[in-house]
Amino acid sequence: MAKPVRGLRFQPSGGSRAAQIPVGKKQRLTIERLANDGRGIAFLEGRTWFVAGALAGEEVEARVLGTHGKVVEARTERVFSASDLRRPAPCAHAGRCGGCSVQHLPHDEQLALKQRMLAEQLSRVAGVEPEAWAAPLSGPEFGYRRRARVAVRWDAKAKKLEVGFRAAGSQDIVAIDECPVLVQPLQPIMSRLPAMLQRLSKPQALGHVELFSGSAIAVLLRHMAPLSAADLEILQAFCAFHEAQLWLHGEGEPQPVDPDQALGYRLEPWNLQLAYRPGDFVQVNAGVNEAMVAQALEWLAPQADERVLDLFCGLGNFALPLAQNVREVVAVEGVATMVARAAQNAASNNLHNTRFFQADLSQPLSDAEWAREGFSAVLLDPPRDGALEVVRKLASLGAKRLVYVSCNPATLARDTVELVRQGYRLKRAGILDMFPQTAHVEAMALFEAS
Repeated sequence: MAKPVRGLRFQPSGGSRAAQIPVGKKQRLTIERLANDGRGIAFLEGRTWFVAGALAGEEVEARVLGTHGKVVEARTERVFSASDLRRPAPCAHAGRCGGCSVQHLPHDEQLALKQRMLAEQLSRVAGVEPEAWAAPLSGPEFGYRRRARVAVRWDAKAKKLEVGFRAAGSQDIVAIDECPVLVQPLQPIMSRLPAMLQRLSKPQALGHVELFSGSAIAVLLRHMAPLSAADLEILQAFCAFHEAQLWLHGEGEPQPVDPDQALGYRLEPWNLQLAYRPGDFVQVNAGVNEAMVAQALEWLAPQADERVLDLFCGLGNFALPLAQNVREVVAVEGVATMVARAAQNAASNNLHNTRFFQADLSQPLSDAEWAREGFSAVLLDPPRDGALEVVRKLASLGAKRLVYVSCNPATLARDTVELVRQGYRLKRAGILDMFPQTAHVEAMALFEAS
């Protein structure tokens, strides 16, 4: 029998596997450029590092958050050599809170970054450039956010209630006493909220808190167990002090404690009032939202005798202003409760040339009765995964003009490929700065049939 050979090490067919870099390790890096999400990119020993809080040309010390093969995710701990573009972070929670990832960049540079991200996606994925670039739609860089979800979690080990926003790169909660991007009416509520919640008798049964400022201020509390009379009194006193509505979300849908109270927001240029309930989708930036609706109407150029289709209509944010300009609006949404709310919004604003339908818009457009007559123009505002199945059938509806509002340039670019294949030309495109201090890009594109 042959003597066994000792000491051999067998390797997988793909070659040797590099040792993982431990979470928490610090590494000195030189940042080469910025990624599309605003993080700095560095290269070291065959690995690509994505570093939050770093700018091109900087030398930084980065702390490892995690590794995936040869990709390392990290955050800036120290800047040895700063870029000329760097500004002091306006928020005291910068680098810990996961919300505002590019606040170390001046606002004009944030806009330039977002513009590059949109242009790069359209060029690389779709191979197109718009015939004209629109100027960015932008508003104040702080004090713009009218809705916020506040994380609440009971730490059983430490026996304390954590209240704040999620940390960057983890599920940890960063205690927040003020948030510069919240609208002013929500600031005092945010600062006093943790102390109030800590007075409640069953902190382990609390979920999240949602804040909203529109036609009224509202505070919604998610709770997983019934509230005691004493706890309800604390909550009501808190909301009364801040002149806010109290909404509770236990079993079923969120409900106002006072059912006679109305909640919503205005589209002032069109003299419209839209009802809203916590949990509904709503654009968080009121100023940019109004500018977005106005630009969509300008680009779509609806005529008085036209029939227009609004896909992913939500509460009627686009459909109701459109209805003031055309013969008929057909609006379609996937969530039945939103369809009902949008229809109520149309009726309450005395708009009777609108029809609302529920349909699964992740699936191909079927021979729905509402689609048979065709449309002169289409507006769509899909979620992040885009609208590929819907887009594949748009030419068959006869629409000559199409405005696509996107919250993800990657899926906009993918869907552009299909629209070009159907004979549409990309006439205009531009960014919507809905979320200043973040790398999140919203965009609008106008397509016209050839």
